[in-house]
Amino acid sequence: MNLGGQMTEHVHPHKMLTMKKTWTAGIVTAGVVLIALAIAPAAAAQQDEEGPTSLLSFQVLKDENGKPIRSASVIMHPVGGNGKQGKGGMELKTDAEGKSNFDGIPYGKLRVQVLAPGYQTYGEDFDINKPKMDFTIKLKRPQSQYSIYGNASKGSSTPPKQDAPPPDKNQKPN
Repeated sequence: MNLGGQMTEHVHPHKMLTMKKTWTAGIVTAGVVLIALAIAPAAAAQQDEEGPTSLLSFQVLKDENGKPIRSASVIMHPVGGNGKQGKGGMELKTDAEGKSNFDGIPYGKLRVQVLAPGYQTYGEDFDINKPKMDFTIKLKRPQSQYSIYGNASKGSSTPPKQDAPPPDKNQKPN
């Protein structure tokens, strides 16, 4: 088509729509790439701030026969440089094989406590310093209890009576 000496090309509306969609898709793709590039350093910096983490695996067994203890509570708390238990913590439960694990524990001191009905409570501090660490914990049955009251009868839970202290000689009678 010739309009005043200029040559123009007639473009069908369908082709214009396709060109517009392609151009818009290119802009959106470039935007997504730019956002991803902007977020990546921030995510890497956050990973560096948090430091490395570890996958911890626990297996809780009966000390007397090595069989697994199901539904034992494995409680983890961070430990500060002063040896005091930090805020926060997490509780896991063991499965039928006495196993439990958690991924994402930061390197450093960690206090682990294990509780199960009918067994002594276990507790120990560990230095988490590897990407993967495995722990086997053997729980013991409660030990026999001894009384400081050697002559107390077996059925009695009260201690023997003690003699009253001697009267104070400096105290005036009422």
